[in-house]
Amino acid sequence: MKDVIRKEHILNHSIDTVWNAITKQEQISNWFIKADFKAEPGYKYTFTAPEEQNCTQIMGEVKKANPYTLIYTWIVAETNIETVVKWELEKTEEGTRLSLEHSGISNYSGENAIKMFNSFNEGWNNCISGLSEYLKQDVHAR
Repeated sequence: MKDVIRKEHILNHSIDTVWNAITKQEQISNWFIKADFKAEPGYKYTFTAPEEQNCTQIMGEVKKANPYTLIYTWIVAETNIETVVKWELEKTEEGTRLSLEHSGISNYSGENAIKMFNSFNEGWNNCISGLSEYLKQDVHAR
């Protein structure tokens, strides 16, 4: 079973604009789900999804928040299984290269690991799509 999900996307926005979108509580809440989040090592965050989504809460701890690398643990409510999410940004001619890595999914057991891998994989596709749309619409509208 694969243990790591990797996503890469080029965004036509400055590295600081993208960094703010993935690290500022109010911006995360606009394009992802409601967030109690600070990009500060040691901060224990909570993401709260609407009830109609499968999981209602994700929590964890920020491990690293250096421009332009963000690493935090990821625990889906009621599972007590810790995985790790890593965002890395790199300036490019087009704007910013966003690299996302979600690792440790084999910490789930058996069939549940496969189910969580598929769920996370699809979720990150939606997440990056939401971030891209947010940056196109909301950030340019300001």
